[in-house]
Amino acid sequence: MKVSLNIDLKDKTVVITGGAGELCGCFSEALAKCNAKVAILDLRKEAAEDLAGRIIKNGGSAIGIEANVLEIESLIKAEKIVKKEFGLCNILINGAGGNHPRGTTSNEFLTLEDLNGKKEDIFTFFDLDQKGIEFVFNLNFIGTLLPTQVFAKHMINQEGSSIINISSMNAFTPLTKIPAYSGAKAAVSNFTKWLAVHFSKVNIRVNAIAPGFFLTEQNRSLLTNEDGSLTERAKKILNQTPIGRFGNPEELIGTLLWLVDEKASGFVNGVIIPVDGGFSAYSGV
Repeated sequence: MKVSLNIDLKDKTVVITGGAGELCGCFSEALAKCNAKVAILDLRKEAAEDLAGRIIKNGGSAIGIEANVLEIESLIKAEKIVKKEFGLCNILINGAGGNHPRGTTSNEFLTLEDLNGKKEDIFTFFDLDQKGIEFVFNLNFIGTLLPTQVFAKHMINQEGSSIINISSMNAFTPLTKIPAYSGAKAAVSNFTKWLAVHFSKVNIRVNAIAPGFFLTEQNRSLLTNEDGSLTERAKKILNQTPIGRFGNPEELIGTLLWLVDEKASGFVNGVIIPVDGGFSAYSGV
């Protein structure tokens, strides 16, 4: 991986939740390239350790830690490991998140045929499952709040303290079919702004990145068919994206590094930055 911005994070400890995922894994590698000590927190211990091993092999400093962002005890345990191995956290990236099929409708629009049961295997708004919605909201919002409670306490009044949350295009305008995920990411954006104000007197900046559409293993089955062609939903997305393609994970790195660098963005606080190929700017006409 090549890092386009030349910033030095030597002696900085970065904690990344969901750090072994496709996008946050890219973050982990980029921050290690900038000399940061990277603590990769992920529910999948083996994936976190494998990524840390690759970073170390390439000359970086990293550790993989199993952690559940919905369990405060798990996070406290992880924080103790980070402190022992790397010292106190300077930069926190809340990257853990995801969706659930039970918080998703089958169709974009509700029709009488759906309600009359004329179509089989249709999941309507009225079929949305409370547990599925709670899972999505908890993972995205509570999974941002709890790590912040655990790690930010020791970031107070440290030079260059920064928190980066991961929002979404859904937070700006909800996408069809995924009300739970859209609502959860809107909560993350709102929380980012609230937290930026709340922490403004103790030298912690809080911002968020709102990625557009990136083709990852998590959404590949929704955006591509078995033969590799685009689904109708993917075609709609690209028609709404002026650049006309999906993003590459590396295209998030510049924004990330700018936000974590105190010298470059020290007066930037409480913003949610779209990295979306123009999706949020396009009205469709």
